[in-house]
Amino acid sequence: MSFVKRNTVLSARPGRPPAQATRSPEKQQLAPGIRPSPLDGRPTTSTGTSSLDQLLAGHGGLPLGTCLLIEEQGTTDFSGILLRYYAAEGLVQGHNVHPVGYPPEWRHQLPAVAMTDTKSKAAQPPPAPEEKMKIAWRYEALGNAAPADASARADSKNGTFCHAFDLTKRLAPSSCKGSLHPTPSTCPPILDQPNHLSTTSPFKAIIKHLQTKLSTSPLTDIHRIIVPGLLLPTLYSPHCNHPSEVLQFLHSLRALLRQHPSQLTAIITIQTSLYPRTTGLVRWIELLCDGVLELIPLPANPGAPLLPPPASSFSSSASGSEKSEQPQGLLRVHTLPVYHEKGGGGAGASSFRETLAFSLSASRGLVIKPYSLPPLEREGEGQGNGEKKGGGGTDEIEF
Repeated sequence: MSFVKRNTVLSARPGRPPAQATRSPEKQQLAPGIRPSPLDGRPTTSTGTSSLDQLLAGHGGLPLGTCLLIEEQGTTDFSGILLRYYAAEGLVQGHNVHPVGYPPEWRHQLPAVAMTDTKSKAAQPPPAPEEKMKIAWRYEALGNAAPADASARADSKNGTFCHAFDLTKRLAPSSCKGSLHPTPSTCPPILDQPNHLSTTSPFKAIIKHLQTKLSTSPLTDIHRIIVPGLLLPTLYSPHCNHPSEVLQFLHSLRALLRQHPSQLTAIITIQTSLYPRTTGLVRWIELLCDGVLELIPLPANPGAPLLPPPASSFSSSASGSEKSEQPQGLLRVHTLPVYHEKGGGGAGASSFRETLAFSLSASRGLVIKPYSLPPLEREGEGQGNGEKKGGGGTDEIEF
């Protein structure tokens, strides 16, 4: 049995190439507004709504290469506000935004970046130095570790992941780092032309436009597709309602998402008042999307119409903030984007079992949180304290 001294270096075997020093692979620099998912590390981007990012199966954002379908009941436009946040976030981060059915002037309807958070941080004076307790040097850094931030607005190495927006202001051109690319179908449909004479489908023109943009842009560019009000009569011609047209478009869009899993995301909205979920067409549309959410607005009064509050009605007063925190609708989660083909997304599985509500305000945006009923008022609490029935009656009954 041979022995070898510990301080001697073993030579390499003859005929065997020398072992190369193992180097840790350099981390690929992500594009602005992109960060890895905490579940599987796939790149994710923000929807512009912090509470919606935390709802997407624990990814902390919308994974690239996936599509999200937002259904809405009634005549409200809360889903349209989510699309504005999604588009504004893309333009601020420097992404390419492709709206379907909207003209280029739609840029002037996007909300501006709120400056309240940055001003409050800059106005805070530096903290006074505190006396440090003499502890071991290896445990000294534990106190300085920042806690895990549950919100998606935490600043990362690539900058802010999710910005805060103000609905009362409009997005300034100086804040836009990205570009808006309207699709060919943004023009209104030609109503005087018969349906049987239209040979080219608008959906095919949209897919061709997206294929051209993706093939000519660099691999580091991020693209966002916005499809508002799918099959809405004011945006699409009547022959687009045929299942052969819309389903073929969604199949092609899904193929683009799978071909460009690190560049492309999409959000689609549809009105379930015109196209209920009980129809087979809507069921097929849901199957072709990776995530399905449903917004159910709640009327403020039993006889009041279901309309979102206008931007001019938002105020920063205390009474306005209290009203904005009241739930304005319910949110149902039907499907969430999973992180592999066999299933997953266990972090967001609890959202299927609990009732969620959403509220809209100018400063905080659209906030999604668990729904809870307000406490019931006691009987007679609304009556005056000095009022007594029967003249000499007493508050308590004596037996």
